[in-house]
Amino acid sequence: MAERQTYTVLVPFPTGGGHWSSVDQELDLLDVEASALRSAGRLELKKTEAAESASTSTKALKAVAKKAE
Repeated sequence: MAERQTYTVLVPFPTGGGHWSSVDQELDLLDVEASALRSAGRLELKKTEAAESASTSTKALKAVAKKAE
């Protein structure tokens, strides 16, 4: 079964039945549901704490490696 990911709404769009999304709303969508909305700049993938800490760790490692040179 395909996994859903959490996306944050940047620009509101119709969600169906006369309803609209709102800015900063979080939606759990499949990749196929989110792809066109991401391409149009209406959604962004929500950053998780694990991803943010991994990014920070990577930056720290690069800084240490650069300093060692």
